[in-house]
Amino acid sequence: MSVQIVCLDGYTLNPGDIGWGPFEAIGQLTVHDRTPDNQIVQRATVAPHVLTNKTPLSAETIASLPEMKYVGVLATGYNIVDLEAAGQRGIVVTNIPTYGTDSVAQHSAALMLELTRHTAAHNKAVHEGQWSRCPDFCFALAPITELTGQTLGIVGLGRIGMALAKIAQAMGMRLVAHDAVQLSAEQLDGLPVQYIELDELFKQADVISLHCPLTPQTDRLVNAKRLATMKPTAVLINTSRGPLIDHGALAKALVDGTIAGAALDVLETEPPPTDNPLFEAPNCIITPHIAWYATAARQRLMQIAADNLNAFLDGQPANVVN
Repeated sequence: MSVQIVCLDGYTLNPGDIGWGPFEAIGQLTVHDRTPDNQIVQRATVAPHVLTNKTPLSAETIASLPEMKYVGVLATGYNIVDLEAAGQRGIVVTNIPTYGTDSVAQHSAALMLELTRHTAAHNKAVHEGQWSRCPDFCFALAPITELTGQTLGIVGLGRIGMALAKIAQAMGMRLVAHDAVQLSAEQLDGLPVQYIELDELFKQADVISLHCPLTPQTDRLVNAKRLATMKPTAVLINTSRGPLIDHGALAKALVDGTIAGAALDVLETEPPPTDNPLFEAPNCIITPHIAWYATAARQRLMQIAADNLNAFLDGQPANVVN
């Protein structure tokens, strides 16, 4: 009997450019671009093996799917699945922990460079004719910062934090980090990273980049109190989880000039409401949760997700989160 698989929201992973070959090699695959809440049970009923990215599988939904045996989350975060309810039913839930390390680190570096070099603003100005009308051979719309000798503070020195640290080291930056678990010198692989307390990191860093999971301890980790301790020339980057930052406090800090700028790839609510205070805040760059979106990263995600399902079918599940 063919393996039956259903994907509830496949569009963000594959809008049509990378194919579903790894799953099609396993069995019969049904892919929905998106699934509204009122159709989750109906669509998930058709297969015991369910793939989801952001479509929620609550305890109530799981109780309505007696044939479900496996949930493959097509992302690193898995809070959209009620793990307790799944566990009580013996349903295995897996995630994809390592697919986007380089993609996210490089996006973080791109945001850091944009905050300090303002390339997009100057490109826009040139295309609007400002250079053509300029009496001089060059002009600058904002201070341009050289990162050599600046301090990068990394909150969460895991795979992505380490990858960003290597990029920053190549640019001559000083590296400080905070993490509940500190890597050994061997694990740091020669990176000259100094571990410091979190509050001290906020005081010292010229650039702060967040790479930690969302937990009760890290929720609103960046708040008005910590923002007030940052240098007025410092900038903040978040490619991790939106609720790590108090958006209202950050917007006020940008308006008041408490810090120089911020760049975010994640927000508390996605898609965000149009009245998000950060939309009107100065020196705030926002990208639509695309740090993970490199084609190569999505191809890796697809393959790892298929490998997870194959491992489950072979009786040796991998990357299990419940």
